[in-house]
Amino acid sequence: MKITQHLWFEKDMEAALRCYIALIPGSSLTWSSTLPADTPSGPAGSVKLAAFTLGDQRYAAIEAGPLDAFNHSFSIMVECADQAEVDRLWASLSEGGTIEQCGWLRDRWGLSWQIVPRRLGELMSDPDSAKVKRVTEAMLQMVKLDIAGLEAAARG
Repeated sequence: MKITQHLWFEKDMEAALRCYIALIPGSSLTWSSTLPADTPSGPAGSVKLAAFTLGDQRYAAIEAGPLDAFNHSFSIMVECADQAEVDRLWASLSEGGTIEQCGWLRDRWGLSWQIVPRRLGELMSDPDSAKVKRVTEAMLQMVKLDIAGLEAAARG
């Protein structure tokens, strides 16, 4: 059994996939094509399909005009090794998009992302509940997550 996330783009699927694949190490385009038959979304050749990987996750994508817009019910969470990686992804993915609280953003295609430092998970799993509370409260005040700020909150 294989599990693959599927994304429906209204337009610009190829540009989105090029951006995502360039940003996430270990990513690649597996294949792309167009549907050779007329569909409810348009004439033969107008509907684009692709399969790709982001890191170790499989995705499929379709560009077939408007249907349902992306929303927060589906997001891609990227766990980053350090602040430089958080900063790099945040800058690229938020360009032309919308930044949000707690490490969330929407890219210019409307897809929601959570850009999270690995250190946040480590701090949130600490057995000291007072420390976890401080880290949580600090994270809730942040837009782009900041490891130094999370560490300071952990120390009290």
